[in-house]
Amino acid sequence: MKSGTVSKPDYEAIKRTIASIPRGRVSSYGEIAQRAGLPGRARLVGKVLGDSGYEKLPWHRVLRSSGQSAFPSGSRGFREQSQRLRTEGVVVVNGRVNLLLYGWQRDLDAELWGPPPIPPKNSSRKKSGAAAKPARDAKPVARRR
Repeated sequence: MKSGTVSKPDYEAIKRTIASIPRGRVSSYGEIAQRAGLPGRARLVGKVLGDSGYEKLPWHRVLRSSGQSAFPSGSRGFREQSQRLRTEGVVVVNGRVNLLLYGWQRDLDAELWGPPPIPPKNSSRKKSGAAAKPARDAKPVARRR
């Protein structure tokens, strides 16, 4: 076989890997290639998806490594992919999915305990000091000797 050519088993491995992405999860082209035993072949994953027809595979669960859709923003494919992901409970914001929350391989802590809380950006509360100051009208307590 010439270098640069792709065998049918390679295509089948990629298709099996894409088909096994769980509902409500997403994966990147590179991760799929890695799991299919073809590291560094992310572009081949895109080719397989383009050649195989979208109806047969959960194509909408495959994103760029940044969590973005590979379709141009506003295109029919972009809108359909976003809608299908939302139907599965995946949050899509401006065509991007948080891979830490919805990626196929989540962090075990996030899986067990949920995502860490997001701190407020600008809290209006003052930071408390070491001890609260007594009220002005409070009388000092006499010390015993």
